[in-house]
Amino acid sequence: MESPSTSYPTTPCAYYSVPQEAERNGHFLPADTPPPPRQDPPIDDWSPFENRPTFEYAELVFEKTMFNDVGEVLATIDEIPHGDLTWSSFNISYNGQIDADSPSWMHETYTIHTRDTLAVQRQLISNWDFVNGFDYVPFRTYKPDGTRTWSNLMSGHWAWKQADKVAEDPLTHGAMLCPIILGSDKTTVSVATGNSEFHPVYMSSGNLRNEMRRGHCDAVVPIAFLSIPKTCREHERQDDFRMFRRQLYHASLVHILQPLREGMTVPQVVLCPDGHYRRAIFELGPFIADYPEQVLLAGIVQGWCPKCLASNKTLDNIGPPRFRALTEELCGIHTEQQLWDAFGIVGPIKPFITEFPRADIHELISPDILHQLIKGTFKDHIVSWVEGYIKAAHPPAEAQWIMDDIDRREAFFIDGLFLC
Repeated sequence: MESPSTSYPTTPCAYYSVPQEAERNGHFLPADTPPPPRQDPPIDDWSPFENRPTFEYAELVFEKTMFNDVGEVLATIDEIPHGDLTWSSFNISYNGQIDADSPSWMHETYTIHTRDTLAVQRQLISNWDFVNGFDYVPFRTYKPDGTRTWSNLMSGHWAWKQADKVAEDPLTHGAMLCPIILGSDKTTVSVATGNSEFHPVYMSSGNLRNEMRRGHCDAVVPIAFLSIPKTCREHERQDDFRMFRRQLYHASLVHILQPLREGMTVPQVVLCPDGHYRRAIFELGPFIADYPEQVLLAGIVQGWCPKCLASNKTLDNIGPPRFRALTEELCGIHTEQQLWDAFGIVGPIKPFITEFPRADIHELISPDILHQLIKGTFKDHIVSWVEGYIKAAHPPAEAQWIMDDIDRREAFFIDGLFLC
């Protein structure tokens, strides 16, 4: 590349001496020495930026501002139709008589956070990642000797029975049964603010096979955070507060699941993982919960069975099954006290399930294996019994040493599992 020549005005002018050219280190050069070749940076040198995309992002943000503030940026991102579904909130408050002396929980407004449950189901059903783990119809499997086997939800008696009901109705005949699996964990408090606690509710599709839920494939989706009121010890055992907590729980679930209500009687056209559209009927399916929450869901008294009418004093014996029509009949002919004492039913409570067709909570309640079997049996009972025995059989100092030794051995055992 030729060096540009230095030019000066040709009109008559008087100039100071021309500045003498110098090297990079400052040493003067002889007159008329050409400048050194220009050294352009390498084409892949984006320093001080890490790479070209980083530089172009900085250039875009600095030179071509398209948003007035961060709020406008977030609002635009929220309008993107793809990705996770958005959350919304609704409020519930006590609507009974309140005066200046009423406890604080009566004056509170309780906020419940939720997603559009119909949109969640559509998203689950249309996910092409589930194409190899999705059952479109109930089925039965057998061993070579003819013995019936069960594996996934759609292989069970309940799914077949509900599909029969859908097929028998001329308005829904030919529609795909879409069971809705629900679950919640009252012991998992995710957020605690003020006088309320929140615990999550989860949803999955019963058409998905078990391996889809085990594989962390987004087959189980949080759909709500229920508000659990708190109050001082003076009021927490009062009947009014306990009744309000039950009513708040069921009213919240009714509101959360309401978007699915129409699709339980009127077929909805949905996109399936295989790319085909089908008419679908939604059906409330198993509700997975530990025993304290089963009591709340079924509207029964603590200590009674949520599935049968066995007395709370003889739970080893299987009693007549509970079912929705029977509970409604009993509530119509007995007083609240009679329902409580004779049948273990909390009379004034109207379970959320009564707002939805074909659903029977006594049939749909499913055990929470983690909390009832693993943590309930082992941690809450066996571990407690062992600790009690050690403390009863040894002096306090020795008992504490034994417990610490057990903790150390357990820690080494768990660490060893991760080394295998």
